[in-house]
Amino acid sequence: MFDLLHVGHVRLLQQARRLGDCLVVCVNSDASVRRRKGPDRPVTTAGDRVRVLRALADVDAAVVFDDDTPAPLLERLRPDIWVKGADYAGTPLPEAGVVRSYGGEVVLLPLLEGRSTTRLLSSARSPSNGSPAGGAR
Repeated sequence: MFDLLHVGHVRLLQQARRLGDCLVVCVNSDASVRRRKGPDRPVTTAGDRVRVLRALADVDAAVVFDDDTPAPLLERLRPDIWVKGADYAGTPLPEAGVVRSYGGEVVLLPLLEGRSTTRLLSSARSPSNGSPAGGAR
């Protein structure tokens, strides 16, 4: 889920791109992010997230989906390889069955330690983040 793009996401996208001929990023809609992460999310709109992703050299396309999982979108796209972060290891992925049903492969890539949107937001909101009165710089 790319709510607020950070260096951990960029590294994951770079690794994913090396696995195939092109990289299509599935982006949760704003409503989907709210259902999964709560009323204070997303931080940036789906349109802005897509624009940022499309500006990255490793990303060939970005597609927004509104479902709680990308399974219906993956049924249409049918990627040879479906990449997720290793934070999903040991967690049943609802979309994995769809990908495997047509012979696709699910790959979990390692995350960049200490990088997460939740941690980034928490740090930005903390009064001890180094900026005056905890405000934005």
